[in-house]
Amino acid sequence: MRAVKGSDTAPEMTVRSIAHRMGYRFRLHRKDLPGKPDLIFPRLSKVVFVHGCFWHGHDCARGARVPKANAEYWRMKIARNKLRDAASIAALEARGWRAAVIWECELKELARVRKQLSKFLR
Repeated sequence: MRAVKGSDTAPEMTVRSIAHRMGYRFRLHRKDLPGKPDLIFPRLSKVVFVHGCFWHGHDCARGARVPKANAEYWRMKIARNKLRDAASIAALEARGWRAAVIWECELKELARVRKQLSKFLR
């Protein structure tokens, strides 16, 4: 797991590129915010998380699979990740921020992601 990147992943870079081309300017990974959101729009008080389907337990085909080796460990790890994600979003909302999650599998349809971001950032 040492080789797994926590920031600047390919899905995150794609979402950044889309947001930037739409004319939005943002900050990255502010450590003073719960969950260190991937994209922060301070003027709008909104944040975007870009989640990998496997690591954050999405209900798509990629997120639903569990490795055969050490399966119980992975089930517990992904469950903890989901709890941490929910707690981070709740803490952000308690501070007055609105949060959106973009899943890795959604990046197959970039037009849909662009529409989702546009609607969220209005």
